[in-house]
Amino acid sequence: MRSRHFGGALAAVLACALAGCALIHHNGTPYAPIPPEQIQLAGDIHLARDGWPAARWWTAYGDPQLDALIERALADAPTMVVARTRVAQAKSDVELAQAGTGLQVVALGLLDREHVSANGFIGPFARNEPALGLTGPWYTEGIVGLGASLNIDIWGKQRAQVAASLGVHNARLAEVSAVELEISADVAQIYYGIQTNYQLIDLLEQSQQVTAFAVETHSARAARGLESRTLVEAARAQQLAVQRQIVAARGQIKQFRESLRALLGAGPANLPDIEPVPLPKSQASLPATLSYDLLARRPDLQASRWLVESSFDRIDAAKAAFYPSFDIKAFFGVDALHLGDLFTHASQQINLIPGLTLPIFDGGRLNANLGGARSASNILIEQYNQAVLNAVRDVASTGSRLQDLDAETQLQTQKVQAVAFARDSAEAHYRRGLESRLTALEARQPVIAEQVALVSLDGQRLSQEIALAKALGGGYRAETPVELKPR
Repeated sequence: MRSRHFGGALAAVLACALAGCALIHHNGTPYAPIPPEQIQLAGDIHLARDGWPAARWWTAYGDPQLDALIERALADAPTMVVARTRVAQAKSDVELAQAGTGLQVVALGLLDREHVSANGFIGPFARNEPALGLTGPWYTEGIVGLGASLNIDIWGKQRAQVAASLGVHNARLAEVSAVELEISADVAQIYYGIQTNYQLIDLLEQSQQVTAFAVETHSARAARGLESRTLVEAARAQQLAVQRQIVAARGQIKQFRESLRALLGAGPANLPDIEPVPLPKSQASLPATLSYDLLARRPDLQASRWLVESSFDRIDAAKAAFYPSFDIKAFFGVDALHLGDLFTHASQQINLIPGLTLPIFDGGRLNANLGGARSASNILIEQYNQAVLNAVRDVASTGSRLQDLDAETQLQTQKVQAVAFARDSAEAHYRRGLESRLTALEARQPVIAEQVALVSLDGQRLSQEIALAKALGGGYRAETPVELKPR
């Protein structure tokens, strides 16, 4: 009978507690994630090869110098150190949230020297009557023992807080991969910017040799009265134009090296020399479809997705705060008004205190917290949706630009071959004594100019290839692509 009465009383208490809870007014409406049909490329964007970037996509170029630079940047770059530190911080936040879910035990020690008030609720102890056990008004109280507390997570508030912290930690891990991708792409872009300028300088120096010979030849003819000074100055102007281009290319290399130094965190004397190498052939490829594969392969999108998941857990925690919370506190130890009696059997003390906290009127604090959590979640969802659209745009724009560059490169290659015919003809006439050496050398200038244009196109193509690898997420791949479902 007593058991049934106790059970009925407990049920009544719980019913009253739930009925007395603060009411949810500001839950709000979750925003929708981006639909799959918007994660697609236009049908007219395609490249000669299909596929996603490899795990270490830059190694496909077969350049040990580039491999070493990227490995060094990924190990030492200041931005990588910051990203890894943020992961460590997020891990500490997870451990802190998990620490609040278990049993908490502390050791207590208290020494209290007090003067008892004769008019207080223990007024009799203020008298000094040893026969009655009263030795007031001064006492030295001692307490030694263990205190424990346990929050009973009935509504899942603490579990949701832990899950939210784990979501942020996973986001920080994905952000490390995003930073790695950013750094590797930047290093590759700068490296091939340097190599492109090396190729340009080599061609321009060939052109400079031609212009120097032309200036020398026209000057000699003008000195003998065979030509006007106008031809000398015209040749000199061409020579100065080529020299200016060489100076600009060398200045560009210096700027690239300083950018590379900043990426690597290198000092003024420990940046390795970069030797000229031929520009690699095209490695670009584009998958036939993007869909949710793009979401799984872009680390920045995965980081954004984890932050959205974390925001859902924060909403769950905010909802759970409307319901009663239960905890149990306990104490086991000794307590005595006289230190001499502290460690006697009679001074033992045990406290067991179940507790219930019921939010009824909170001035709107809980609803404001829930509304803020929902609004923050909706903002993250919209930011995620925009990031997905931006990712598709990046792939589309770089893929389309590569298409155009492939076509331009083919046409430019044909143009170089066509111009080279005139050069070969002039050199053949020179070898037979039908043309002067100056005419044969000057016939090289149009070919060199078109070769400069072709090298520039190759440099742009490499830059776009690297940008495409970055837009496709590099070698990153999440375990499973997860579709966002707002709660």
